[in-house]
Amino acid sequence: MKPVFALVGRPNVGKSTLFNRLTRSRDALVADFPGLTRDRKYGTGSMFERDYLLIDTGGLSGELDGIDEFMARQTQAAIAEADALFLIVDGREGLSSGDEYIAESLRQTGKPVYLMVNKIDGVDPDQAASEFYGLGFANVYRIAAAHNRGISSMMESILEDFAADDCADNLPSEWLTEPAFQTGAASEALAELDEQAIRIAFVGRPNVGKSTLVNRILGEERVIAYDEPGTTRDSIFVPFERDEQAYILIDTAGMRRRSRVHETVEKFSVAKTLEAIRASHVVIMVMDAHESIADQDAHLLGLILDEGKALVLAINKWDGLATDERERIKYQLDFKLPFLEFAEKHFISALHGTGVGHLYKAIHNAYRSTMIKVPTSRLTRILETAVQLHQPPLIAGRRIKLRYAHQGGSNPFLVIIHGNQTEKVPPAYQRYLINYFHKTLKLQGTQVKLEFRTSENPYEGHRNKLTPRQQHKKQRLMKFVKKK
Repeated sequence: MKPVFALVGRPNVGKSTLFNRLTRSRDALVADFPGLTRDRKYGTGSMFERDYLLIDTGGLSGELDGIDEFMARQTQAAIAEADALFLIVDGREGLSSGDEYIAESLRQTGKPVYLMVNKIDGVDPDQAASEFYGLGFANVYRIAAAHNRGISSMMESILEDFAADDCADNLPSEWLTEPAFQTGAASEALAELDEQAIRIAFVGRPNVGKSTLVNRILGEERVIAYDEPGTTRDSIFVPFERDEQAYILIDTAGMRRRSRVHETVEKFSVAKTLEAIRASHVVIMVMDAHESIADQDAHLLGLILDEGKALVLAINKWDGLATDERERIKYQLDFKLPFLEFAEKHFISALHGTGVGHLYKAIHNAYRSTMIKVPTSRLTRILETAVQLHQPPLIAGRRIKLRYAHQGGSNPFLVIIHGNQTEKVPPAYQRYLINYFHKTLKLQGTQVKLEFRTSENPYEGHRNKLTPRQQHKKQRLMKFVKKK
């Protein structure tokens, strides 16, 4: 079993920088900005042939109102799940009352606490750490997480204290099975996740209820849901199991119009959201029923469609709306988003749970459709039937010939069609083929993408070439001519 370490401390002391250093990733957003991390984030690392699980937490400010209260709950949950606690302090700022308060709280847990005096680069390490010994912890390490100073010797010492069979008793069992839960960048972490898990990204504008919906599905306050736009800043990956089916829920930051994205932190949040979309199998687009459909909704939907992801629309905050208002919203969806006919629409209330249970069927339908495997013979028969019912148009007096089709990939579902003059297939006929494949295969919640390839003509460029026998006759004739 892997030891579980929770990183705890005041805002802006370097917890996320240390998290990235110990996980050898860039999963946690890092900036010189207090309160950047809000939800707890999980990641794995390995040093000295020992694996471990890390939990990054939001900074404890000592405030008990507003969003700080929710952040404190997330930190307390991380402390309860951990085998040991890493208390991070700022060696440049020196000891503060906030550090003393957090140290006393951690001491009361009865769990091992390792004190890490961070940011010692450019200062005398002994002098920077001297006043922190007054906190009463035996294990004090002087490090510079940003410059990888003191990290290796620190982890070597800490990992010696933990036996492989005496760790992680407090985490949910599904997070401890192999392959272990990873967080963050799809290119690395998600490659090690259970291949059977359905990855679901929750996206939408700020304050539409994404985090509330994730918490409703999980049945716990896993991510911070607060009535303030921009509460979620990073993409949070949460493993979940229901009816023996594994899921990875991905809560993302709300995406605003580019003109309103000013902070560098928010720009990174947008990048994380786009990465989460690419990593997912199914995207749930959460929209606020109390707000009209904006250009930003259409833009975000366009990004999802460009990635070819399966899509489910969740229109949230549906409770309490009058009948005529509901009809107006449904008309808006059909009028402004006609290109989403393939996507299922569900009207829900994440806060009260109304309609949330129906999302599972839509998710499974979309996942099945985007991951479907279709034999070449069947795709070719569908293509032949479509061509018989509606012939391709004539181009310069010549008929476009579509010969056969095969599957080019899943998520998105890609059909590759071979034939002659395929580069001249008009958009209208492409839409006809897409709709025909979609209808015949009974796909739900996913697009069909087409790729056309023109077959090479084996006789092209050979019309003026002579056969070997003709070449022999020509050579004999030339010799005869020269003699004459």
